[in-house]
Amino acid sequence: MKNWALRQLLIWGGLALLASVILPHVLPRPAPVRSNPALALAPAPAPVAAQPQNWAPGAQVFPADAQGHVYIDALVNGAPVHFLVDTGATLVSLTMHDAQAAGIDPGALKFTVQTATANGATNGAPVTLHDVRIGQAPIYDVPALVHQNLPVSLLGQSFLTRLRSYDMQNGQLTLDWN
Repeated sequence: MKNWALRQLLIWGGLALLASVILPHVLPRPAPVRSNPALALAPAPAPVAAQPQNWAPGAQVFPADAQGHVYIDALVNGAPVHFLVDTGATLVSLTMHDAQAAGIDPGALKFTVQTATANGATNGAPVTLHDVRIGQAPIYDVPALVHQNLPVSLLGQSFLTRLRSYDMQNGQLTLDWN
């Protein structure tokens, strides 16, 4: 009886040791948790768009300015647009000037969507942008709003959630579209 118990102990102990050595290399690791704090909208005097600090295929890193805001130059329907990244904005929002530059006819706009912004309540005209492009990241058919009194265009969730991920940490915004 003692031999049987000793043999069982050695077999099960050996299996447990083997599992503790092999399993950590076989099981997938959990994905890191990403934080996405909302950026406040505040008028900034002549903000300069961030230039990517690091670039890897499918990802770009943009530094925040002294107030913690990230400005990015993008192409909307092929036209250059200067955006403030606003993770709290549901939709991409364009100024009237940027909308016209992107080929949107101001006479066809219907300002039917009421929105609440950091600057107060306003009405926006819903549009669908053919494409919004940052570097090599084209995102097609992006829902957006055009606002009459918006001081700067906002890069909101209708673009950001179409990326693989975005992450704001240590004063840097990382956009990843692979």
